[in-house]
Amino acid sequence: MPSRQVMDAEEIRRAVTRIAHEILERNRGAERLGLVGILRRGVPLAIRLADLIERIEGIRPPVGSVDVGLYRDDYPARRPEVRPSDIPYDITDRHIVLVDEVLFTGRTVRAAIDALMDYGRPASVQLAVLLDRGHRELPIRPDYVGKNLPTSRSEHVEVRLNELDNTEAVTISQPDGSEG
Repeated sequence: MPSRQVMDAEEIRRAVTRIAHEILERNRGAERLGLVGILRRGVPLAIRLADLIERIEGIRPPVGSVDVGLYRDDYPARRPEVRPSDIPYDITDRHIVLVDEVLFTGRTVRAAIDALMDYGRPASVQLAVLLDRGHRELPIRPDYVGKNLPTSRSEHVEVRLNELDNTEAVTISQPDGSEG
């Protein structure tokens, strides 16, 4: 599957920095913020956002992680590998920013919201994504987007982050036998 790079490490860094500033602007600071990364790659992005927000604002929002495997609408057909969620703070009355690397159909985000509600009732839930590739199947829209990346449904978008992959890039590839 030949692939082409659409973001490098510097472009990812700039996108995450912009999202951090937008989160602070919309929420008028960091006092009541909480970040929750969707496992797997949403978690390092949430930690990066917390680091940036602390650098900018002097307040570090708490960070948690959520696994959506049991909340997917295609479970048990998919038999997901379930990892533990970890939200080590009370989300009640906080402005929670869900963080994920790619927004596609919206089903993962819907599942994440369902999982989040098991932890309490936030004041609001916002969505930050590194990439929005379109093709929504549910009425879900991100509040913060690093890059809009129009794709075909058959293309594969891969986000690699240093924390998990020891490299940093976003690539798009065509399935074998397709033309780009």
